[in-house]
Amino acid sequence: MQLKWESGAGIIEINGTEYVLNQCHWHSPSEHTIDGERFALELHMVHESLDGKIAVVGILYKIGRPDSFLSSLTKQLEYVAGTTERDTVVGVVDPRNIKIGSRKYYRYLGSLTTPPCTENVVWTVVKKVRTVTKEQVQLLRVAVHDDSDTNARPLQPLNGRTVKLFIPEDKDD
Repeated sequence: MQLKWESGAGIIEINGTEYVLNQCHWHSPSEHTIDGERFALELHMVHESLDGKIAVVGILYKIGRPDSFLSSLTKQLEYVAGTTERDTVVGVVDPRNIKIGSRKYYRYLGSLTTPPCTENVVWTVVKKVRTVTKEQVQLLRVAVHDDSDTNARPLQPLNGRTVKLFIPEDKDD
């Protein structure tokens, strides 16, 4: 299940490079772990710079209270789950409604997790783990139409990569 915007849906700046949000999609279970723990769901917000560089923001979810952004998409997800159409217009979806929840994050240089597994992707994984219900995870899985219980690749070795934790200095987080 992927949300794609016709034109840029927002911009982030990383090390002086602007990246435009193009699409977001979910993996279940998560493709990242924190302290060895894998989570129920992971959202990937995929951004691209004018020169083709890619940056992805990952948000992890554990089972708990409903996620408000996914709750706002319930009707669209149910529609997609009930159709066999590959591309479905679901109307206006505002990515600003995605709750990040923290300014603490992990960052590393890696690759995309789906083919073509492009290298040199700037990964930012939010430290705070959000919550989602089992039903929301299941609805996303049904909407993917791949007849699989999961759509996450196996955990990958670090292969010498350094993962850095960034914590804002103002401590208001």
